[in-house]
Amino acid sequence: MDTRALWRAQALRRSVRVVLAVMLLGAVVVPAAALAKQKAPPPPPVSDLPNYLSYLAWKLRGVHIDDSGPITGEFQKLVLDDLEQWFAKSSATRSDVEVRRELERLFYNLRYPTSAIPACFDRPWKGGVLVGAGYTLGWTNYNRVNVFALFEQRGGKTRLAGVTNFIPFVDLHYEFLPPQGDDFRFIIYGARPGKSQPRLSAALYAFDGQALKSLWEVHDRLDGKIGVGEDKVTIRYLKEEEYVREQAHGRKPPRHEAIYRITPQGLELESEREMPF
Repeated sequence: MDTRALWRAQALRRSVRVVLAVMLLGAVVVPAAALAKQKAPPPPPVSDLPNYLSYLAWKLRGVHIDDSGPITGEFQKLVLDDLEQWFAKSSATRSDVEVRRELERLFYNLRYPTSAIPACFDRPWKGGVLVGAGYTLGWTNYNRVNVFALFEQRGGKTRLAGVTNFIPFVDLHYEFLPPQGDDFRFIIYGARPGKSQPRLSAALYAFDGQALKSLWEVHDRLDGKIGVGEDKVTIRYLKEEEYVREQAHGRKPPRHEAIYRITPQGLELESEREMPF
């Protein structure tokens, strides 16, 4: 065989090997792609609300609280829609315990680090009953948002009277103020983690039968404690700059006490003083 014929034969063998390699690679890639398609996660279980809420909460992992609105907003709408339908199923007056159990049913499938903690109350008002249905949705030890909905039960019917999101990062607790005129007034408060002591935030709300209104707020009182009396609200707390300075010198920082007088317009600061630790 001459040199040219030998070159042509070698070139042909190389071409055959390239074609075979490409065919073999295609045989591997196509089944792999098909297998990946078969193993794609199924769509969320929209027919089962507790599982779908768990799916939504799981999507919050790694999401900054400033970017969480679309997910937490959908979560909130689904929960409140469920509560409205649940109230409508019976003309009987629902108690705070029943409402809490319904929320616990919705949240039972949430898994660490996601959680939703209900906080509920019921109070008589003008011949009817007001039900507070709140929860705190969290996906880290720090990132938490809350929802509070007020329902009015009257004459065998229930309506959603108001919704607020209070202050982010805190849990939910309630205190009730003595009646002032016809309004139903209460304080939502909670603690925000993240420093040496939790930080207290609180807000006073009033319901006049038409709308839920915020009348007063206080934010981030270090190690704050709140007390409600017949005509006063007291908050005891630490000032952060004093706490840091005194701790650096091995001393106990002073506490501060702010006393607010309850008025028809809300809360008015009456006095503030420094107290021994």
